[in-house]
Amino acid sequence: MRVHSSPDSAIINFDLREAAALDPQAVLARLDSRLEGLTTSEATQRLTTYGFNVLSVHRVRASVVLWRQLRNPILILLLGAALVSGLTGGGTNAIIIAVIVVLSVGLGFVNEFRAAVAMSSLRSKISQNATVVRDGVLSLVPVTTLVPGDVIKLDLGQLVPADVRFLSADQCECDEGVLTGESLPVAKTVSSSLQGDAPSLSDCAYMGTIVRQGSAQAVVILTGTRTAFGRIATGVTDSQGQSAFEMGLAKFSRFLFLVAALLTVFIFTANIILARPLIEALLFSLAIAVGIAPEMMPAIVTVSLSSGSRALAAKKVLIKRLVAIEDLGNIELLFTDKTGTLTEGVITYEASVDSNNESSDRPLLLGLLCNESTMSEKGPVGGNALDQALWSATAGRDSQVRAVAAYERLQDLPFDHERQMASVLVRDDKGDVIIVTKGAPEVVLERCVNVGDSVRAVLDGLFNDGQRVVAVASRQVTNDAMLNAREERDLNFEGFLTFADRPKSDAGESLAKLQRLGIEVKIITGDNGQVAAKVCRDIGLSCAGVLSGADLEKLSDDQLEAAIPSTTIFARISPDQKSRIINVARRTGRDVAFLGDGVNDAVALHHADVGISVDSGTDVAKDAADVVLLDKDLAVLAEGVVEGRRIFSNTMKYVLMATSSNFGNMFSAAGASALFTFLPMLPSQILLNNLLYNAGQLVIPTDRVDEEALARPAAWDLKYIRRFMALFGPISSIFDFATFYVMLSLLHAGHVEFRTGWFVESIATQTLVIYVIRTRRVPFFRSRPSKSMLIVPTSAALVGALLPYTGLAHLFGFSVLPTKFFLLLFGMVAVYLVLVEAAKVWFFRHRSPHLAGVTRTHAQRVERRILKRASRFTSHEGPALH
Repeated sequence: MRVHSSPDSAIINFDLREAAALDPQAVLARLDSRLEGLTTSEATQRLTTYGFNVLSVHRVRASVVLWRQLRNPILILLLGAALVSGLTGGGTNAIIIAVIVVLSVGLGFVNEFRAAVAMSSLRSKISQNATVVRDGVLSLVPVTTLVPGDVIKLDLGQLVPADVRFLSADQCECDEGVLTGESLPVAKTVSSSLQGDAPSLSDCAYMGTIVRQGSAQAVVILTGTRTAFGRIATGVTDSQGQSAFEMGLAKFSRFLFLVAALLTVFIFTANIILARPLIEALLFSLAIAVGIAPEMMPAIVTVSLSSGSRALAAKKVLIKRLVAIEDLGNIELLFTDKTGTLTEGVITYEASVDSNNESSDRPLLLGLLCNESTMSEKGPVGGNALDQALWSATAGRDSQVRAVAAYERLQDLPFDHERQMASVLVRDDKGDVIIVTKGAPEVVLERCVNVGDSVRAVLDGLFNDGQRVVAVASRQVTNDAMLNAREERDLNFEGFLTFADRPKSDAGESLAKLQRLGIEVKIITGDNGQVAAKVCRDIGLSCAGVLSGADLEKLSDDQLEAAIPSTTIFARISPDQKSRIINVARRTGRDVAFLGDGVNDAVALHHADVGISVDSGTDVAKDAADVVLLDKDLAVLAEGVVEGRRIFSNTMKYVLMATSSNFGNMFSAAGASALFTFLPMLPSQILLNNLLYNAGQLVIPTDRVDEEALARPAAWDLKYIRRFMALFGPISSIFDFATFYVMLSLLHAGHVEFRTGWFVESIATQTLVIYVIRTRRVPFFRSRPSKSMLIVPTSAALVGALLPYTGLAHLFGFSVLPTKFFLLLFGMVAVYLVLVEAAKVWFFRHRSPHLAGVTRTHAQRVERRILKRASRFTSHEGPALH
């Protein structure tokens, strides 16, 4: 069946199982496609029919942000009660309440919308591409524009961008664990292999799985939410995909809303018992609830994340998923490669030596023959850094170039990480055919027949000097010989090629900074363990132990888990082993990061809690990463970790504010309303107090953070917050009741003067206490707030003190206060802050929060991994005002 006019109906009924049962040509025919791919016009038409290959579209909508501000049920009830008040004669009071509510909502809306637009702008700059055959040629297109019938190329480490059927496969294996839970990769073939109800189809691949080995060509069957991965990803809700910190904030918000609801019912009931007017009692109780409810929480968190993402970008750290900001702060264990991270990353050829460690041109000649790089007018092209360094060494050595030209290359066997060798079959000017092999010395020497203890002693000496070493060997064969891995045997050792990659001058300082942040650094390298240990010694990294890839292969996962804490260097590690190390390390519950930039690092980057690549890395690695460093420098990474922890710390300041003076003042209002014969504060005054308080807290994301708060990951701890509230809330209430005593007993204040005095005291204690709570140190003397943090909360307190002397006083029911009240107020606020400081010292000495990484369940980790991959199929569009 060929589809022409309406392929959509066929695709809906054409899933991977049907495709698996057909041969490749039949699948292409069913999709009205061909090996040369679709034309651009066909792809454009199908994009209109099927839509974009996305699981979700992220657009910042003003209406959505506004609704988040308005969906507070208490706020809606308050506006309703104000309307009833206006209709029953309290028009002025209703208008004042409505205006304050609008200002409060507007304040949160403007800040959250601006922050959301800024975040969306950053994310829209990150594009994910796929290699597709269009108009008969390979080209890169955005992964979101793939359509059924597209023929795509898949390489090692790539995320499969849609549900596909293989057309060709070269030793291709896919990691399907995110969907099937299987830990082992699945080998892929081209021939049909549908077997019962098995979830893994060997001739197909699911969107979201990873090419773990080899390469392939495939045709797209299903895209977007029609895919198996799409159905799962869209079923994982936002709350399930939240970070532990976000879930903690949500749980805390629900707790405060519950407290607000209970307090509202209590106050309303007490006022009805005291025979106060129904509408007045309802307005007062709802105003108290608004004062407690953390309605500014979304704005605070959004502003924190957006300002953090901009700050990280300025520090050369690009965040691809906003939750990765928190993940950065939670890193406890970092696995990184050596080249370019601890070293300069510039490989230079040093020497060519024979078995006696004496200079010889023979190993260099053979190394140039067995070389995957080629020389061009602009220098070496292709191959790895070692191959390129060899060609660079021939500059000015025409005799060496002529010697290479005298050989004819007949066949080559490229390097791979399993063999750790490369070989070529060449014919010399005499007609003799020779196999030339070069690679990891430990492996090559095992294939040689003329290696004695003296050669191994030379090799150990080179390794101990920190040299990167490549061994070269050869063997003469018959003229009709064919090159394969079985022929890499009975070789004659020819010598060593040595290379240098010098340690970075600031690597030691960067490592020390990471260690001060509580991050343990471990090295995963393809180099020899002795060389890596020498680099570690040179930069001051203590090496607890070295584990080679060969030894690692003998360990079970449980044994490897036990070995990881006592191992600093993992040497001669293959890509599969990298992924295994990362997965096993995550079993401990510690947050694991992996820093890599090569094609072979992509799978490990996918598996890490935080995958980190660099801007100069391969596209595959950058696509797999959550964080991209514009400089491959551990110091840059350390800055990112600090920023993640700074955001957590500053957001916690807002939480602690909401659970101390704010909660205490509202509790005092509830108690006073039950004890006094009059309302201690009018609803409009409570709402104005809350507006000024919220305005003062919006600058918290800009605040400085003390070094000890950044020293290690800090997990969300609701019990700790409750203990904090249980201590500091009552202290705030005690001073409120002290104010009541001063106003009624010493100043003999009337109702209006009482409300005015308490309003001024309340806003002063609520806002100024941030200077004590924001740090564990002595405020101002040993910990200075940011400039905006110093100005804005203080200004909010001053506005509250000056309002009774402005033309707005009568609108809010204020009166002028006597001078002696301010003298008493100054003294009370000073005593209050001193008492809070003393309580803080005691609290942090006896009630420190749990400081550790977040231990996630298996289900949570699976959800995070699904959402992490699903984020690559999210379209980020500009803001919409509707």
